[in-house]
Amino acid sequence: MSRIGGVVLIHGRGASPRSMLPLLAPLGLEGLPLEAPAAPGGSWWPTSFLAPMAEMAAPIADGLAAVDAAVAEIGMPRSHVALVGFSQGACLTLEYAARQGAGLGAVIGFSGGLVGTSDDGAPDPALYGHGGKAFDYENDLSGTQVLITCHEQDPHIPLKRAQASASVLTALGADARLIEHPGGGHQPMPNGIVAARAILGT
Repeated sequence: MSRIGGVVLIHGRGASPRSMLPLLAPLGLEGLPLEAPAAPGGSWWPTSFLAPMAEMAAPIADGLAAVDAAVAEIGMPRSHVALVGFSQGACLTLEYAARQGAGLGAVIGFSGGLVGTSDDGAPDPALYGHGGKAFDYENDLSGTQVLITCHEQDPHIPLKRAQASASVLTALGADARLIEHPGGGHQPMPNGIVAARAILGT
């Protein structure tokens, strides 16, 4: 992977681009060209990312367009661009990678998982009572390194979905890794930061 030269930061629910700035120094990204799109009203979608696609399709399309514009605004080859998202922003980041992320240098999703492409399956306790999703992506992520992190008991991101996301992205050709943090929580952890820096080349 080429050394990262620019970064797109994707914030979480009820937050703003500024909320992502404290990650720059720990990740070694200070001073790099930066884009950080803002979600309308502070959230990329109004419900859980596990909700049925009838509720998710429109806000996902808008979020993907915002990420795509930010990637283009960096103004350098995609192989030098990293996406870094947290929580709801991590879900959008990973979904962008699966749908439109061909050629990106690195994708980091702290506490996130894929949204999916369609509804598939009955309500599942391991998905906090939501139904499953299909992951029918047509994309080639060869050369892209992906990191997903998730706590074993995350109040918003089922570990089952994070695990499935890593498998799906690997099947698309990405060099994908999942770090499972023990216990409960919903935040970047030190070992996740270290792993992210290794991927980012910082």
